[in-house]
Amino acid sequence: MMVKLGILVAIAVFLEMVSATSLGVVSTEGGMVQGKNIRLGSRGSRRHMDVFKGIPFADIPGRFEKPKRHPGWDGILKATRYRKRCIQLNFMTLMTTTRGSEDCLYLNIWVPQGCSVSTGLPTMVWIYGGGFLAGSSTGVGFLDNYLYSGQEIADRGNVIVVTLGYRVGTMGFLSTGESDLPGNYGLWDQHAAIAWVNRNIRSFGGDPDNITIFGESAGGASVSFQTLTPHNKGLFKRAISQSGDATCSWAINRNPRRFAEEVALKVDCPINQTMASCLKNTDPVKLTLAGSINITSSPDNPNVFNLVLSPVIDGDFVPDEPCNLFHNAAEIDFLAGINDMDGHLFTSFDIPSINRPRVDTPIEDMKRLLASYTKKDQAAADLAYDTYTANWDPNPSQETIKKTIVEIGTDYIFLVPTQAALYLHAANATTGRTYSYLFSEPNRLAGTLYPSWMGADHADDLQYVFGKPFTRPLAYWPRYRDLSGYMIAYWTNFARTGDPNKGESSVPATWPKFTSDGQQFLEINSKMDNNSVGQKMRKPYVDFWTKVLHNLTMTISE
Repeated sequence: MMVKLGILVAIAVFLEMVSATSLGVVSTEGGMVQGKNIRLGSRGSRRHMDVFKGIPFADIPGRFEKPKRHPGWDGILKATRYRKRCIQLNFMTLMTTTRGSEDCLYLNIWVPQGCSVSTGLPTMVWIYGGGFLAGSSTGVGFLDNYLYSGQEIADRGNVIVVTLGYRVGTMGFLSTGESDLPGNYGLWDQHAAIAWVNRNIRSFGGDPDNITIFGESAGGASVSFQTLTPHNKGLFKRAISQSGDATCSWAINRNPRRFAEEVALKVDCPINQTMASCLKNTDPVKLTLAGSINITSSPDNPNVFNLVLSPVIDGDFVPDEPCNLFHNAAEIDFLAGINDMDGHLFTSFDIPSINRPRVDTPIEDMKRLLASYTKKDQAAADLAYDTYTANWDPNPSQETIKKTIVEIGTDYIFLVPTQAALYLHAANATTGRTYSYLFSEPNRLAGTLYPSWMGADHADDLQYVFGKPFTRPLAYWPRYRDLSGYMIAYWTNFARTGDPNKGESSVPATWPKFTSDGQQFLEINSKMDNNSVGQKMRKPYVDFWTKVLHNLTMTISE
């Protein structure tokens, strides 16, 4: 009996080995690479995935320089471990230490395999967020379960997923505003990775003519910048910006010299014509620590104003105001949206009482926040107050006041700029299609750590896009798996065809295109149906802010 059992086990192992499809050793421009082939038991024993971790897409970058191509390597590179993140402030120690390395320009690739080795697959390239200050290609992780693992998207959407590293903080975005320290090094890193994918992805079974870039927060803004720069012509076909785009107030640093001088003083560099050369020769840890930001905030100094290490208009990668560059995205399919309470993360720092059920939030705090957002223009602040209180009862409840503050932060920081970007894309598009969404699944901590009225906070969408309800089923209710399935279907259909409704995955509701006149959007949550389509998202507030914010020079049409 034991002999027969042994024979059966041997046969099963043999059949598994011969049925496993794998790329094996892959030839890239830098040399040969070999990843790891894993079995995907949850969706059939004949499905596998090749996972490549830590492939260099550029050489170790020079200090405050554009990335250069990697010189290559001899033999076979074992691409089986994640590499260090780019050097950055450690927020876990309140920015008193750093983590990461300057040797950080690596990417990771997930390739789904069926009964035969995959060819011609759409490819999705992920750009992480983190305020241009922090982040990594893997995201947070526990026991090898990383937030930005591309496994679920790749498997369920039958696409290749790539995640990349790029320089952040001082090392990625410090600028004097002049040619001696032009800035935008992190954006150039992203560009180098996208270009590498375009040149090499065919060897991994991908279609270089069908690449989609996607990202969230600063990653969403980065995606937007990548569509607007003239340097990416023909490198990718589609783009998804989640909770961030290049028209956001925090996405452009309009006075980079001031912060560069602050950094220089902290590291004992002179504030003169030799400042840039001194900074280039300063220890990277000291430079990174010198880029720490003020984390204290109030309604008079909102937290979002402290994001001062961000892209600049350099005359090169970003040659003009973002709103003037949308002609460069005319042939790119663009999908963008926000979470319905994206601003909560920021306004809860500015006005902590909004999270405290037993502590009242004075209306005066809301007025102070509006004054800050309107640049202390009293007439604009008064008009803003009238706009946001137009539907209030004479004696508004604390819930009304607190929710309105979150709405103000969400509108100013995310919603209005995203609507502007969508409008500009649709107005400039030739062949490119435009899609808008609002993610509204309530935060899973609503009613416990957060108020019961809490909607979708900033970054709440990430767990669903990356399929965490499937990888950690005991931590999620079935409806969350439904939602995750919906988002992966829409995102990967869009990557495959340019239309989120059409592809290999069925969807719960038809998503109409965003047009300059109709301005349609899809509301995404676990209860979606054909009533989930809306028009002219928060139009009175969009109209108000586009008249007040000087960097949004267009007006949403009637």
